[in-house]
Amino acid sequence: MIFYFTGTGNTRWAAQQLAGATGDRLRFIPDELRKSTLHYTLADDERLGICFPTHGWQPPHIVREFLRRASFENVHYVYALTTCGDNMGYAMRILRKELQRHGLTLDAAFAVVMPESNVCFSFLHLDTKESEERKIAAAQERMPHITDLVAQKARNVEELVKGAIPFTFTYVIGGYYNKHLITDEKFWVDAEQCILCGLCARRCPVDDIEGIPPRWKHNGSCTNCLACYHYCPTHAIHWGNMQRGQYYFNKREDQK
Repeated sequence: MIFYFTGTGNTRWAAQQLAGATGDRLRFIPDELRKSTLHYTLADDERLGICFPTHGWQPPHIVREFLRRASFENVHYVYALTTCGDNMGYAMRILRKELQRHGLTLDAAFAVVMPESNVCFSFLHLDTKESEERKIAAAQERMPHITDLVAQKARNVEELVKGAIPFTFTYVIGGYYNKHLITDEKFWVDAEQCILCGLCARRCPVDDIEGIPPRWKHNGSCTNCLACYHYCPTHAIHWGNMQRGQYYFNKREDQK
């Protein structure tokens, strides 16, 4: 059973590769959190996989909430995969602690570098089209190696990209990001650019957007995954005063 969260599609793609290689069931974490019961019994030969994007060098809050509310039975093998723009700091260390609440230990942990989607920090920049293509090509080449290890239930595997100063990124910069910038308060719409298509609301994984033109609910549900920002076909949605481009997985194919 594979539980995943995604905003701009990087992690969904990776989770789909794992599901295709293992035959394990694929479940979207926001959909699971809408259920009244979060108890899961795995088949005897099934793996428990957690796939998530690194947000501010930490696991997204929604992933941590899911793990705290969920319960699992008949677990024999656990792995996790995170996608990240360049490095993931100590995000996997935090995930390990969440799993330990259930008495679960990671048998394998992976990081896959994918195109950057964070536009909230002035020092972070989206990849150029050439860099996007290089990262996606490298990820496509790397995933069969990861899916083989997971299919074989390889243990004591850790293939991560922590970066040069993981503590600073995760607990100082990432700590600030996850405490102060996980909010929908900074989103706004350029009324002249908005075409009233409603795509932003349909793409929001936590149903935080309502109405046309869009209005954010300000109810604490926002994960700052930036799906609304990146999928907007006219770039009418903005975050603060940042003037950045857009990215989502397979954007070029969608524009053909």
